[in-house]
Amino acid sequence: MKEREKPVFNSLLKQYLHFGLPVDQIDGKIDFTIHNLQDIHLGLPFKSPVYRANFFSFVFVKDGHGKYTTDDLGFNTVPGTIYFTNPGHYKSYEWEEIKEVYLITLSESFLKENVHPDVFEEFPFLLAETVLPRVLDPESFSEFEQLYLQIRKEYFASSPYRNRLIGNLFVVLLLKIKEYFWKDYNPIYEGNRSSQIVKNFKMMLEKHYRDLSSGKVTQVFRVQEYASAQNLHPNYLSNVLKSKTGKGIGTWITEKTIAESKSLLQNSSTSIKEIAYVLGFSEASHFSNYFKKHTGLSPVLYRKQQDTPKS
Repeated sequence: MKEREKPVFNSLLKQYLHFGLPVDQIDGKIDFTIHNLQDIHLGLPFKSPVYRANFFSFVFVKDGHGKYTTDDLGFNTVPGTIYFTNPGHYKSYEWEEIKEVYLITLSESFLKENVHPDVFEEFPFLLAETVLPRVLDPESFSEFEQLYLQIRKEYFASSPYRNRLIGNLFVVLLLKIKEYFWKDYNPIYEGNRSSQIVKNFKMMLEKHYRDLSSGKVTQVFRVQEYASAQNLHPNYLSNVLKSKTGKGIGTWITEKTIAESKSLLQNSSTSIKEIAYVLGFSEASHFSNYFKKHTGLSPVLYRKQQDTPKS
């Protein structure tokens, strides 16, 4: 399949619909999902096409067998396997047997709103370009099982605090992942030169938008600033990002701007005019047009939907 033909999905709901898989377990109202893949893959074996997902995925294989590929990395999924991927990678998977395999997916905006606004500062491994899976013994795996089953319970509950409960439980889950897998994680030493460039760019992008949101800086970085920070030509940085992630630098900046916009819009005390200014827009109308172009909703309507109580 040619690169341009590989589908791109911004949510698991759209991915499953494209693959013709059941979606009754998916709540399309929030950027978070959790379910046992046994309830989705009713006909096995199953092999997916190559695709790109623009959301985070966490997989917990208590009992199942299959194969997984992300970019150029492939591995077998066996009982006790835990792995995760972040947005932007080419992926494919196949399952031969599924008895208990839980999948959690969530967006960056959900992470920032319900886990922590500086989530990547506390958990830098979330920005790693490719993370190798780990296979745990049953006793260690059970610690994660208790957490993801509790998250699943809250996901299907009707509490008005559902998202906050899920967010707090997910913090514990991330801390356990950090404890078991990445206690001494340091992204600068991981991978080859291109991987380091991608990681450095992601970290700089995250820090810059965090500084924008906090008011530490008011000038939005251009491509040149991101390139100069690594002593690179802008075209070279763009080429590396495109080849390693499938997304050009403009797409990365756009997606980050939209993610920050959503996070700020969920804070009802911040006016849309202020949000526009914080994110470098000269006029609130320019920001509104930009947001609607990339989300299909105006900032006002998006905020209204977030303020509407969800069952």
